Amino acid sequence: MQKVGLLMRKIQFTENQGPRVFAERLQALGRELGVDIVFISPERHVSGYDWLPGYEHEKSDLVNYDIVLDQIHKEQIEHVIYTVSGFTYLKMFLPKSVLFPHSFPDPALTGYEMMKPFYNMVDKAVVQTPFLKRQLASQFNITDVDVIPIGFSETLANKHFDPSQVVENRILWIGRDEENRRPDLVLKYARQNPDKEVFMVFGGERYRESMQKYDIPSNIHLRFALSQDEIFQLMNSSKVYWSCSKFDTFAMPLTEALAMGKIVVKPEHPCYDHISSTHAFAGNERNWFELVNMAAASPRSFSQDNRDYAFDTFSSSIMREGYRQFFSEWLK
Repeated sequence: MQKVGLLMRKIQFTENQGPRVFAERLQALGRELGVDIVFISPERHVSGYDWLPGYEHEKSDLVNYDIVLDQIHKEQIEHVIYTVSGFTYLKMFLPKSVLFPHSFPDPALTGYEMMKPFYNMVDKAVVQTPFLKRQLASQFNITDVDVIPIGFSETLANKHFDPSQVVENRILWIGRDEENRRPDLVLKYARQNPDKEVFMVFGGERYRESMQKYDIPSNIHLRFALSQDEIFQLMNSSKVYWSCSKFDTFAMPLTEALAMGKIVVKPEHPCYDHISSTHAFAGNERNWFELVNMAAASPRSFSQDNRDYAFDTFSSSIMREGYRQFFSEWLK
């Protein structure tokens, strides 16, 4: 099988969050398509807390090129998908390198100014949404861009789908204890709505420690590092899925929520425009609480429209076909 390197930060491979789920899904899909996806990550100068001085964002990646290149050469790899823009310089050594962004230079994100110089060097990318393709073209003149969704697991979406298990007052939020994700808003909502059962799910165990700084109301249920199976099980029992992030490149839980027929409340930002179905409602900080309550009060326990839309738009079958076409061209 032809080898392709997938370069991500070490912590992204270790946490039960979007990047790791994407990596494992791509690796499994690669085996089906005759492509060996090899995981590559820097082993030093990487902190478990990406906001510590000296470790933040693309800045620290610049000192990891020797480690990364050693791994790539050891595996005799010529094609690399890198998910962090700080590794754009790889194309100096490996012309067949392509960016799959886990972040983007958007003003809503911390450190976006630092990302810009790296994006000015990108010449080829794979993104998950048409919005990101438009942004790459308009802001950085990157036109060689494939749009391939990160397909949810149809097996899990079918295994766990049972509308009779929906708890009518259960609200689900999935994110990180980071300012961009706005966990503070979820806590505030729970305090003002004690009749609601609010689940907050965090991808990594490190957030168990950081969430201790908050006053957690009794109707909040915290969960950490759940498996995909556990995520879908909890998703099924929830009436409403709520995202209040400022910006997102992946938005994987939103596509999974649609696939599970949840009533969705999401941000108005255009990066979420692909989350578009009959019972997906866009709002903002001024009206989110009211939207969540309206969704919870809906006479319907689930949305078949949302579920059908997700299966037609984001399924793993669609992801597989997208990468089949991409690899057939890129790996010539």
